[in-house]
Amino acid sequence: MKLEKDSEVEFGFIPVPETLNRIIFLPSDGIRYVLVENLILEYADDIFTNYIINFKTIMSVTRSADIDFIHEQIDTDEDYRELVRKILKKRSRLAPIHLQFYRNINSKLVDFLLCKLNIDRNQVQVSQSPLDMSYVFSLIDHIRNVDVNLYEKLSYKPFIPNYPPNLLKDKSMISQILERDYLFFYPFESMDMFLKLLKEAANDDKVVSIKITIYRLAKVSKLVQYLLEALDNGIEVTALIELRARFDEQNNIDYAEVLEEAGCNVIYGFENYKVHSKICLITRKARNGFEYITQLGTGNYNEKTAKLYTDLSYLTSRNDIGEDAVLFFQNMSLDNLDGNYKKLIVSPTSFKSNISDKIGEQIELAERGLPALIIMKMNSLTDRDLIDMLQKASDAGVTIKLIIRGICCIIPGIPGVTDNIRIISIVGRFLEHSRIYCFGVGKDCEIYLSSADLMTRNTEKRVEIGFPIEDMAIRHRILDMINVMLSDNVKAREIDINGDMVPIPVINDRIDSQDFFINNLFYEELPLEEFHNHESFFERLKHIFD
Repeated sequence: MKLEKDSEVEFGFIPVPETLNRIIFLPSDGIRYVLVENLILEYADDIFTNYIINFKTIMSVTRSADIDFIHEQIDTDEDYRELVRKILKKRSRLAPIHLQFYRNINSKLVDFLLCKLNIDRNQVQVSQSPLDMSYVFSLIDHIRNVDVNLYEKLSYKPFIPNYPPNLLKDKSMISQILERDYLFFYPFESMDMFLKLLKEAANDDKVVSIKITIYRLAKVSKLVQYLLEALDNGIEVTALIELRARFDEQNNIDYAEVLEEAGCNVIYGFENYKVHSKICLITRKARNGFEYITQLGTGNYNEKTAKLYTDLSYLTSRNDIGEDAVLFFQNMSLDNLDGNYKKLIVSPTSFKSNISDKIGEQIELAERGLPALIIMKMNSLTDRDLIDMLQKASDAGVTIKLIIRGICCIIPGIPGVTDNIRIISIVGRFLEHSRIYCFGVGKDCEIYLSSADLMTRNTEKRVEIGFPIEDMAIRHRILDMINVMLSDNVKAREIDINGDMVPIPVINDRIDSQDFFINNLFYEELPLEEFHNHESFFERLKHIFD
């Protein structure tokens, strides 16, 4: 409890102890509960017995969670870990960025806190929902324990990821990837296939090295277990671990120490650039030198979130991709951001410029009266330069379709400005997390997958990788996925000219894209010469629903 005095009134603050359970369940036949902050609010009068309480509310201050090294000196890798630890302890005292009130607000209190916290009024919000929703997980567990029927009514049906029918269970993963490229679609397919590959590589006599970037890991990580197996078997292991993955810093520090103590070469990237790339390189001895198996993804190597986030994981033995991966890890070990790659586009140097160039190519096609199309899927769009390019493309007549789950800083449908842009957001059972960038139509369509959103922090302040999909069957599969998402009229909302999210009218069939992927995954094995001659996606979609 703390009292603060203003010129006219005193303010009392009661912190909610973290040691208390957030939910207090009430004795009854049903599920009745009260949150501890509401209980404290109700009895605040009994705490401040010497005062008359004129107003009371629940409030929360959100502070910046970013780790800043501007004023810190970094000498060695060991000091780097200790420095991150030290800054983590300061997190509760970092700069305030957001002030929230639960339902009720008082102008004098707001003015007082704005002054004390040194924030602006536009950083204040009144919420009709509890300020910390994390209690819901405990509530769900309680319901599951006391009322199974209610739990089943409130929950999705259990879902077991599909096993890819084009992948043989009894055949070596390495041998299958050496024969062809694969694309895994999480969580509709399990991350277990990649983990199986890693375990196999860790025990393969021909494997000489495994190199991987790590941004977020599960608390109990099989991936780390298999890297340790590889080390035990004399395989060289390099892990580029980003210690500044927000809220996972301590977990990454712990795993970095475990790996380093086991003999892994652990590197930490760059002082001013987070390494957000998702790449794993397995190098094997071959008859005439070395062969490479490269995994590139849109999401983290986290077994837990791979069951909750939609992501794409691409595995290939293509030599040009493998050689780029070798060069990438060499550059990372030398603190070199200026690498030149054959196939990969890497921020902060070449990712943004390449995406801009691809948009420019579609503008040129439109200006010549030829079909021009841009389809992009990402978490957020904030990069002003790329927004300006998309606006220019729309003005030139390029058809633009965007799937953006979160922040979007462009308004579609403005006549003469963005009237060729359509934007939807899909929020469903799983968190949409994959990043897909498509340019062009038909056989000339180019597809890039990436770990990067089109946000300035990704394009200019992080090490990100975009990688091309040139396998025709996989490209076709990705376009089918995109078309299903663009057909979603259940979980999707469309951004209108006012910037509002509006429901999409159901004209024929109701399409929930995520539910569709649970039951229908595309695995067409078409000969390349037949690739452009089969029926359209929409014709096949009609057959499915008929």
